[in-house]
Amino acid sequence: MRKFDQIFRKKHAIIGMIHVLALPGTPLYKGSVQQIIDVATEEALIYKKAGIDAIMLENMHDVPYTKIHVGPEICSVMTLVAQIVKKETGLTMGIQILAGANQTALAVAHAAGLDFIRAEGFVFGHVADEGYIDSQAAELLRYRKMIGAESIAVLTDIKKKHSAHSITADVDLVDTAHAAEFFLSDGLIITGKQTGVSADVKELEAVKRSVHIPILVGSGVTLENLETYLPLSDAMIVGSYFKEKGHWANALNYEKVAAFMEKTNRLRTL
Repeated sequence: MRKFDQIFRKKHAIIGMIHVLALPGTPLYKGSVQQIIDVATEEALIYKKAGIDAIMLENMHDVPYTKIHVGPEICSVMTLVAQIVKKETGLTMGIQILAGANQTALAVAHAAGLDFIRAEGFVFGHVADEGYIDSQAAELLRYRKMIGAESIAVLTDIKKKHSAHSITADVDLVDTAHAAEFFLSDGLIITGKQTGVSADVKELEAVKRSVHIPILVGSGVTLENLETYLPLSDAMIVGSYFKEKGHWANALNYEKVAAFMEKTNRLRTL
């Protein structure tokens, strides 16, 4: 049984995003770790009440992001938040730490009892707004083995949003997917070019035909296009749509999550 299927028990799982408030030391930090915990926990409980399948933490408010290496203040608070949210909700749960801090995310997930991480820069290099991010598959999976965290799935972005891929322009999305599959990715995340932008349907179809590992849609899913993306994916990561006015930085809207999950559950039965 695939690690992905052990973690996500429902078909076409919906993963709701929690964009953790700015962490200590970052420009937008407001000076209260307790507020960070409280807001993340409140959003997690809203998701649970609305019937979400899984949740994921991300430090998206930590702009501008550092590259690969984050300080102990980030690691410690993310671990604290993750552990509390996991205990309060019992939901399937993952984490991403920007930008490209994949080993740190894995360490946090292991310490907090989480189920998966989202990793960027798994295969091939790309240029993001933080600078050049190299592939990390070899180091990351060896680190997972070393710390005894093999039950944690590593879900990997390919041709990541907010990035330039001119240096791999001769390697298309399907070839990139094959490389990630060969390098033991537990699932491929395909996105649009920016946060909230829909993934290309034809690209999704091509990847789905070409690999034998799970496919996740990582951006741009809404109530209106759910019927298009659900059959093409094993899971969908939804953030912006669930927020007020469809913007990732706004408050979570319970009614939007509940309506989305009601439609998802109905489509699953068809």
